[in-house]
Amino acid sequence: MKIGNFEINNDSEIFIIAELSANHNGSLDVAINTIKAAKRTGANAIKLQTYTADTLTIDCDKDDFVVKSGSIWDGKTFYDLYKDAYTPWEWHEELFKVAKDEGLICFSSPFDKTAVDFLEDLNVPAYKIASFEITDIPLIEYVASMGKPVIISTGIAEIEDIELALEACHRMGNNDIALLKCTSSYPAPIDEANMVMVKDLAERYGVISGLSDHTMGSTAPVVATCFGAKIIEKHFILDKSIGGPDASFSMDEQEFTEMVKAVREAEKATGNVNYNLTDKQKKGKDFSRSLYVVEDIQDGEILTEKNIRSIRPGFGLHPRFYSEILGKKALIDLERGTPLSIKHFKK
Repeated sequence: MKIGNFEINNDSEIFIIAELSANHNGSLDVAINTIKAAKRTGANAIKLQTYTADTLTIDCDKDDFVVKSGSIWDGKTFYDLYKDAYTPWEWHEELFKVAKDEGLICFSSPFDKTAVDFLEDLNVPAYKIASFEITDIPLIEYVASMGKPVIISTGIAEIEDIELALEACHRMGNNDIALLKCTSSYPAPIDEANMVMVKDLAERYGVISGLSDHTMGSTAPVVATCFGAKIIEKHFILDKSIGGPDASFSMDEQEFTEMVKAVREAEKATGNVNYNLTDKQKKGKDFSRSLYVVEDIQDGEILTEKNIRSIRPGFGLHPRFYSEILGKKALIDLERGTPLSIKHFKK
């Protein structure tokens, strides 16, 4: 999978996405400065959301249209929530340009076909399907038909939902798919993170996998790294004091920078399955055990537990020969502190 100039595969660095979402709080200047701050954190990409209240829902105050899911948005209508949270479409072109100038990859989550068409005009390099849209098979088909990488969050998905979404992409001839483990709670409890799912998604479906995270802190991203995540997405805000629908579970610049650092260190610490030693590790062999003469031994004298021992350093004969050479005769005089060698005794 390649997004912009970033190649995402099992051997690549993790692709770290700063999710702008509603964290501009209605200000273009804040949105621009947030993108610049995302670059400073070490993120690889900034992601937008492309919708309006009218493309997501209808303006209706019937009970069905009032949020009551135990979230921070309870009591609002869907329409009012999305009216407050959306990123104006007329900002997109400038935000894409700012991201490019900063050296960040910029892409978006579309929420209907008109948003896809709009983003195509901006030559978006990839698409993200948000967790709540994983059941919108017509939307997924349309996104996949653009022939670009598709990243799908699985926050509300059961196995059937995931498989239907994958089938929708495959029908359109698009196999360039990543699945992100996501817990669609805001914020998400850490004990519901289930990071082992990152590994399972990759193995079960043969795709790139990763994490779209709503937990507090960096623990889940670091653990996801250890389970093979190749994409990590986290909500990013310039300053939590500006408020907004997503402020409470978003990371500010310092927090995001620390997360990026922790993820990069976890990547290095995870490493690969490799039983070969580096040159530096081989030097550690100096501190291993080996067989040494610990008392002066005369030519013809018997090797015993008293005059040879397994001790540090590691320049003598391997300790596995210890029992085998006890009782052998020395061929030459051996001074205390001599590393024992096969040539020193009769076989």
